[in-house]
Amino acid sequence: MTQAAKAGTPLSPAGEAEWALFLDFDGTLVDIVERPEAVSVDPELPVILARLKERLGGALAIISGRPISFLDRRLEPFAFDIGGLHGLEHRIGDRLYQCQPEEHPRLREMADRLGEVLALKTGVVIEDKGCSVALHWRLAPQEKDFVLSTAQAAAEALGVDYRVQYGKAVAEILPAVAGKGRVIETFLQQSPYRGRRPIFAGDDLTDENGFATINDHGGLSIRIGAGETIARERLGTPADLRHSLSKWAAGGPLPFTGDR
Repeated sequence: MTQAAKAGTPLSPAGEAEWALFLDFDGTLVDIVERPEAVSVDPELPVILARLKERLGGALAIISGRPISFLDRRLEPFAFDIGGLHGLEHRIGDRLYQCQPEEHPRLREMADRLGEVLALKTGVVIEDKGCSVALHWRLAPQEKDFVLSTAQAAAEALGVDYRVQYGKAVAEILPAVAGKGRVIETFLQQSPYRGRRPIFAGDDLTDENGFATINDHGGLSIRIGAGETIARERLGTPADLRHSLSKWAAGGPLPFTGDR
């Protein structure tokens, strides 16, 4: 680890250019909520991220299971680089690569069928993202096993081009090519991320393959909250992460050490 990576050590201008920062959204920058649409964003967060992006020479991106359009609305007035839908779509600068729902007609048919199957399961929330379908049981923990088996059966019916991504009280059916690690690799091949050491903060199973990519690149992987992980550092809550990012954005030292 470089001297610049040690907590309490101010970054030099050269050190600033060394890092690329990737941040998950739900459970990492913001708290998990019972319904996906009810997420609340600290009003200071977009400003903190914008200041930090400037400090890092633009090398800051949100890597999320949410669609880009959803994240843009929550982080207004700024338009950050984003890997959305677990990497099925991404934006770097003014270059936007979107996933088109019509390219997945069998998934669209399956989304309708899932709606029918789960209609009578009170508390189960279906989040249709167009190119993926997430089934949430946070409001109906007694339905966990049913939702898991339903999601797995749906993915098997769709075939090898689709898989299930598990998270906190959610099972998401999505194209097999999706993955946060893969989209982070895409960012690292392009300016201003190319040649930098990556940092990625996440909180969930969906972030573990992102942590693997970060570790392979000799970067800093940070797990938010409890749970088994391959991440090299851990913070307690999204509020802890926001506090650390705020200090860094204000000119403080790199707030992560790479130690659990």
